[in-house]
Amino acid sequence: MNTENSPISLLNNWIKSSVTLKMVIITIISLVLLIPSTMIYNIIQERESLNREAVYEVSAKWAGRQQLTGPVLTIPATYQSTENGETKFYTRYLNILPEELHAEGSIQPEKLRRGIYEVVVYKSKLAFSGNFLIRPKIDQNYLHQIRYDEAFLTFGISDLRGIEEQIGFNWGGGTLEVEPGAKAGSLFQSGITMAVPGLEAALEGSIPFSFDLSLQGSQNISFVPLGSITTVDIRSDWTSPSFNGSFLPDQREISDAGFQAHWKVLQLNRNFPQSWMDNGPAEAVNNAAFGVDLLLPLDDYQKSMRSVKYGIMTIALTFLTFFLIEILNKKKIHPFQYILVGLALCLFYILLVSISEHTNFNAAFMVSASAVVSMITLYSATIFKRKKLTVLLLVVLSGVYGFLFVTLQMADYALLLGSLGLTLILATTMYFTRNINWYNVNSDPETDKSPAQK
Repeated sequence: MNTENSPISLLNNWIKSSVTLKMVIITIISLVLLIPSTMIYNIIQERESLNREAVYEVSAKWAGRQQLTGPVLTIPATYQSTENGETKFYTRYLNILPEELHAEGSIQPEKLRRGIYEVVVYKSKLAFSGNFLIRPKIDQNYLHQIRYDEAFLTFGISDLRGIEEQIGFNWGGGTLEVEPGAKAGSLFQSGITMAVPGLEAALEGSIPFSFDLSLQGSQNISFVPLGSITTVDIRSDWTSPSFNGSFLPDQREISDAGFQAHWKVLQLNRNFPQSWMDNGPAEAVNNAAFGVDLLLPLDDYQKSMRSVKYGIMTIALTFLTFFLIEILNKKKIHPFQYILVGLALCLFYILLVSISEHTNFNAAFMVSASAVVSMITLYSATIFKRKKLTVLLLVVLSGVYGFLFVTLQMADYALLLGSLGLTLILATTMYFTRNINWYNVNSDPETDKSPAQK
């Protein structure tokens, strides 16, 4: 029986000799390898979700993100109305903001661990001071009585569990008793309240206030600029702050020793007045907050997810190298060998995320890339059987992972760097394949010569 002319042999010879079919097969393999890449992407998302849960659990026991609002002076007023000959009384509240509000202090961050996950928490020592001008602009329609003797101050603290020491609130030369809970309507979700006696005697005058606050929290601290002039000065030994909110610092210094930041916000910079009746612009007040996030220096999960997005590029460039070696050096590579190399490339990403959970991202990248590049290079050495081709593949793979590493580090210029890199790769490929006769790539150049050329 002549096995050379059997259908299986003919199909096998066609697969070995057809460049077009080999390109189609390589393309299909590349697309199929996107399936494990997608699964790895989902694994990274799951691990990131577990990290967020760890942060939530630690914050729930320590204290959460802190937003500090106030103080706000609230004066109750009784109004009367007549309906069907019956007089009814109801209470409205005049809220007055401070003329000047100054906050300064320090933040001491700490790293807590929940399993393998790190959570940034902090302790802070803050000093607040300022003054109120008691010039009540109150609605006179149906006004029955202004109850100055029931006036109170409210200072908003988003998570009261973070208060470490008793607060002594100095008001006009005296000390007010501090009670938990916020009374000032919808402006505060939580906070402390101080009853203000003898307010009527201080009308049209300026009343100074000051107090110290020892507060702990997690990840973020922010301030609401309620003063007609608000200044905030914060210092810390944390080296990777992220300033956020409605206002950025007017002055900042960030170094290896930490950071210092200064904010100054005027009444004209905000979208709410110095006083109002009842609930007022609660949303506008909260939207005016500004502060600082204490970020971990590296967000390893975000970098890992970004690296997976470059997976198709890594697979395509590696397969292109193998394919060109096939064409230019007449080395036959079986599709199964392409599959093994592709799976090794996918393995890089799962190694990256698993190792980065126990060390920093850069070290994890180096270990993972070295393992995968070594594995593919040693495997290819038995396929190519030529040291020169193996070294060429090693250089290409090292260049691919080096390019990926630099791109991940330069987040702001990732698109520009990626575009330039791909342009260079395409130009290089066009240069090395410029003399290939793709219609006759498997033929022997000597047999293709005409009789006159022989």
